[in-house]
Amino acid sequence: MSSNGRRGVGGFAEGIGFCLKGLGWVARHPRWWVFGLVPALVSTVLYVVALVWLGTHATDVAAWATPFADDWGWRDAFRTLVGVMIFVVGLVLSVLTFTAVTLAVGEPFYEKLSEKVEEDLGGLPEGADTSLWRSFLRSVRDSVVTLFYVLMFTIPLFVLGFVPVVGQTVVPVLGALVSGFFLTAELTGLALERRGVGRRGRFALLRGDLGLALGFGVPLFLAFLVPLVSIVVMPAAVAGAAMLVRVRLAGPARERHPA
Repeated sequence: MSSNGRRGVGGFAEGIGFCLKGLGWVARHPRWWVFGLVPALVSTVLYVVALVWLGTHATDVAAWATPFADDWGWRDAFRTLVGVMIFVVGLVLSVLTFTAVTLAVGEPFYEKLSEKVEEDLGGLPEGADTSLWRSFLRSVRDSVVTLFYVLMFTIPLFVLGFVPVVGQTVVPVLGALVSGFFLTAELTGLALERRGVGRRGRFALLRGDLGLALGFGVPLFLAFLVPLVSIVVMPAAVAGAAMLVRVRLAGPARERHPA
């Protein structure tokens, strides 16, 4: 497949295919699927509590954030709208950070799951041994940096959300694309780190195959928006990411980003 094809519609479809392959793998290995549910379940409980609090206090947060509207005649309607937008942004951030937090919390679980996928595909790459502590620190560091990048996009999109028509049409689509890209960046971290590819190399690889990255990440982002689906899908997402790296990115990664 040509580079242009990978970056376009063909790449997007191929990314979706890796989502389905990940689902197929965990369906054939139910023990590993259950194994991967544990950290996702723990993270989900924490996020549900946080989102319930945000949902019940969104108007109060909006009032605190908009003191300039105290004397407006339509203050309540305005703050209700702001409260809804705050909750939506919180929901989007929860989807994005859910992956990072779950991968950090469940590092031993998902590292083993990812390794098992690669073993089924022919074995681990050379030099794959990485200490648990080093892997955990890498995960936390990369997640913080990724969250910073996410906020760089999310804050402007949040502001644009108030623009009539554009805020209800274009902004959600852009938000899904941005979120999907960063989800792919998080999920491929395990397999690419195993090959000595750091955060910068990972982002470069995914930008080079943007259609592939979006095709893999956007469906997962949309699925994670559905309550409890993230618990079920997370092990499949890790498995699919391992396949994506091994089948599509492993060769280029070793050639272009050896360190």
